[in-house]
Amino acid sequence: MDYGLNEEQRQIVEITHKIAHEHIKPVRQRYDAEEIFPWDIVKVLGEAGLFGVYIPKEYGGKGMGVFELVLVVEELSRVDAGIALCLAGTALGAYPILLGGNEQQKQRWLPPLARGEKLAAFALTEAEAGSDATAIQMSATRDGDTYILNGTKCFITNGGEADIYSVMAVTDKRKGARGISAFVVEKGTPGFEFGKKENKMGIRASSTRELIFEDCRIPKDNLLSREGMGLILALKTFDATRPGVAAQALGIAAGALNEALAYLTTATADGKSLASSQGIQHIIADLATEVEAARALLYATSRMIDETGTRTTKESAMSKLYASDVAMKVTSTVVRLLGHRGYLRRYPVEKMMRDAKITQIYEGTNQIQRNEIALALIKEAASAATT
Repeated sequence: MDYGLNEEQRQIVEITHKIAHEHIKPVRQRYDAEEIFPWDIVKVLGEAGLFGVYIPKEYGGKGMGVFELVLVVEELSRVDAGIALCLAGTALGAYPILLGGNEQQKQRWLPPLARGEKLAAFALTEAEAGSDATAIQMSATRDGDTYILNGTKCFITNGGEADIYSVMAVTDKRKGARGISAFVVEKGTPGFEFGKKENKMGIRASSTRELIFEDCRIPKDNLLSREGMGLILALKTFDATRPGVAAQALGIAAGALNEALAYLTTATADGKSLASSQGIQHIIADLATEVEAARALLYATSRMIDETGTRTTKESAMSKLYASDVAMKVTSTVVRLLGHRGYLRRYPVEKMMRDAKITQIYEGTNQIQRNEIALALIKEAASAATT
């Protein structure tokens, strides 16, 4: 199917496909089993310029956008979504700098991220502040030309491996959501340490760590935008990066469907190809249709973000919600279709099913996505009623 890609976009997909199949596919099972962070893949992706597809040229990137980031994440995730997170998680950590950083901050932190020399991470979630981001307790207290950070973050993708962390902390508790601010904290800063590494069901080649801040002193110049803008900056970041989660989910679903087709068209029962069964054909047809529907929604949303520059909260939430639900449906169905080949760890689809589950959970659970979509629709209806 022609998705209207230009020549440069097609080249990006081809390069990513080559890397995924030549460098990632041979190691994906071992990296998953042994929880190996893919630093060798990071180097290859960096040399190919894929870390910088969405970063402006003046900061060392390719000057493209969310759509190209989606293309890269989808193609990597067809083979291994956990390894793809080294790039996707870095984009999540970089976007607060892109959206809220001043020129000096962008020049300082974005070029090494664009080259893949350093990774980034996004730190919002706390033990008592998951879906309700306004409940965060981590504090940032102004002290002259510095801020002192105290608190703990959990479930942080790229945690411990990243060098640059976009961190949300409370600067004025009296103001509630308007008292949350965003900071950049670099690995190695005194008072900033890493806690437990999570042992996860899926995405096991991605590091998920606890961050601990104890009297961690950072320069006031590490504040992004201004005090009180942290939650707004986080929500704008999610508008741009939730399509990345959708791309991860879409890649998983497409990869699982490919595995199913490869098996069903070669395996036989009673001398007939499994793919010749009309019942199986109908299942595959339905799954493929849902994958294409998810892709159409995701691509339209990503292009809208790049072309309009307006808030896309509803559309980003729809993309993430639909693609992740499709990924879970496709992978669980494929596991069933493949029987023991679907269930055993020496075959890839059981891993794809494990990886798919997290896409329904992080960057806002799918229940939160439904809240966002419904609120946007209600506001649109109310606005239309008054005009």
